[in-house]
Amino acid sequence: MQSTLFHRAAVGLTSLMISGMAVASDWTERSNENLRPGVTGVSQEVYDLHTTVLWIVTIIGLLVFGLILVSMIRHRRSKNPNPSTFHENVLLEVLWTVVPFVILIAMAVPATRVLIELDDSSKAELTVKVTGHRWKWEYEYLTYEDDNNIGVSYMSNLATPIEQINNPVLAGGLFPYGTAQDAVGSEFPEKDKNYNLEADKPLVLPSGQKVRFLITAADVIHSFWIPDLGGKKDAIPGFVNETWAIVPEGKEGTYYGQCAELCGKNHAFMPIEAEVVSQEEFKTWLAERKEEAAAAPDLTPFADLDEAMELGEQTYAGACAVCHGNNGEGGVGVAFAGSDFATNEEHLDEHIDVLINGRAAMPAFGAQLSPREIAAVVTYERNAWGNDTGDLIQPQDVQDHE
Repeated sequence: MQSTLFHRAAVGLTSLMISGMAVASDWTERSNENLRPGVTGVSQEVYDLHTTVLWIVTIIGLLVFGLILVSMIRHRRSKNPNPSTFHENVLLEVLWTVVPFVILIAMAVPATRVLIELDDSSKAELTVKVTGHRWKWEYEYLTYEDDNNIGVSYMSNLATPIEQINNPVLAGGLFPYGTAQDAVGSEFPEKDKNYNLEADKPLVLPSGQKVRFLITAADVIHSFWIPDLGGKKDAIPGFVNETWAIVPEGKEGTYYGQCAELCGKNHAFMPIEAEVVSQEEFKTWLAERKEEAAAAPDLTPFADLDEAMELGEQTYAGACAVCHGNNGEGGVGVAFAGSDFATNEEHLDEHIDVLINGRAAMPAFGAQLSPREIAAVVTYERNAWGNDTGDLIQPQDVQDHE
């Protein structure tokens, strides 16, 4: 009877393992909950390593808990009231020492190989410096093929207006990803399921070429992660980490990622959008950006206060609202609505200076925004939310500021 029970348990456990492996294998290919294979060679290797280790630990777990279950049934007190009195078994002790050691080595060897490959960023055709800020990314293109002085850099922010995400009515309108224009009387762009991953200025990369990322941070620790490209690296102030990716030709498209290190209040609103294009398209895009970077800044004066306020509102929403609030009420940053700082003329020069050069936790925006954008946002902060100072700051005022 006991032999029959043991046999049935063993057969059942084996069948469960085999069927479970077949179902789970299909599940790992289809489910969005599992690690994705990605589009790069190294991301596929990471996925294969992940799947291999998953099966090893799953089989070990099933065997261990299966043996425990069988032991509980075969050696329960009602069947064996008198316990065995043996002391040791040398063979068993050697086996349960050697076998786990062999299994660990079998997992460590391919894992080490993949880790070494992830760190080998040599022979890259393109080098991009990635700097994490609260809560945005800065991309600086350093070298490409024979060009060692590209001089192209820009900030990348969440494209979806923060008001559209934070407002309960609008947030409700995001599912099924539409707008709530009728409910709030405001125009907001229609969004799909990637509304929290879209960036206003994506990271543009060429296909078929090795891209090296130099990753650091300007304030707190962030983490740069695009799952489909493989690899994840922390962005640490004062340190530079490296990783790389090659997206095969024919795999052009948009790939999303996020900051993967809890970095403060708006950590969830720090997306990465990578747009992979053909090498010809990338060269055209890069040439256009280089031309823009080499051009003199636009110092065209604002015709009136309304023109400055329109640009200022757009710039404030993208660069300032996450810290200072949608309505200037403050938060991580100081409040502007009704504050002495934003309404007293004595603080006007200081207002411009803080925006250009930063102060304490406030980052410097002199290299992030153009003189025209800085002038517009200062004008907006001094005239919105009932401040109504009438101050109109021109781009030349910012350009001349010392």
